[in-house]
Amino acid sequence: MSSDTQNHPFHMVDPSPWPALGGLAGLTLAVGAVFFFHDEPLFGINGIFKLVPGFVLLILTMILWWIDVVKESVYQNVHSEEVSFGLRMGMVLFIASEVMFFFAFFWAFFWGSLGASPTTTQWPPEGIEVIDAWHLPFYNTVILLTSGATVSRAHLYIEAGKNKAAADWIWATVALGVLFLGIQVYEYGHAPFGLTDGLYPSTFYLATGFHGFHVFVGTTFLIVCGFRASKQQFKASKHIGFQSAAWYWHFVDVVWLFLFVWVYWLLGEPVRTF
Repeated sequence: MSSDTQNHPFHMVDPSPWPALGGLAGLTLAVGAVFFFHDEPLFGINGIFKLVPGFVLLILTMILWWIDVVKESVYQNVHSEEVSFGLRMGMVLFIASEVMFFFAFFWAFFWGSLGASPTTTQWPPEGIEVIDAWHLPFYNTVILLTSGATVSRAHLYIEAGKNKAAADWIWATVALGVLFLGIQVYEYGHAPFGLTDGLYPSTFYLATGFHGFHVFVGTTFLIVCGFRASKQQFKASKHIGFQSAAWYWHFVDVVWLFLFVWVYWLLGEPVRTF
């Protein structure tokens, strides 16, 4: 029997440079973020532009890696039921790891807001002017909840085999994601406190900022799905790419609800003394 004969239903992926490129993108973005937070120049680059190389490499990694995955699914037909199950479980485990990631930020926020920090006598700390939860944060909540409905509508169309109609709803979700990010950038630009102004600002920016980064990733994910739906690449019986994007987007929605309720509203507005 030839050694090239495959006696199993799994897909043995060809050697790929994209994991290494993804690691380089993460390292570049992290270094840029460190210099950005410390307000120090990086190779003569100042301001937000220190994050651009990392984001460019990250987007490039996603594009090139997704191109290979789409080829495997659509043109090579190597995504068997076993492979599809593995991809779904991989996405489930990834989202579970993201839950723990955000749990750390919520824990830091609760640690200060519930009086566990020995240096905090009231919450929000004295001198901190908080952001009104029922202004821009509430608008963004409505936007994200609406985007959850539009992505669900797109999912229903894909399950009905109507890729073109699904694409319209996917693009609507992308537009809402971009609008959310735009409002968050505006909010950061007009916030009454900075990242290094204490425990409250640090936990606030890390929690909401990383959520914004996840909205950016999810929006990019959905842009790819929008083009794929326009090209009729999803099947009613199998559309793991969009399914993963929809799961991820709903996860982002849920995290934002927790952020709005606890960080902006319940523990963000009233002054509590310990």
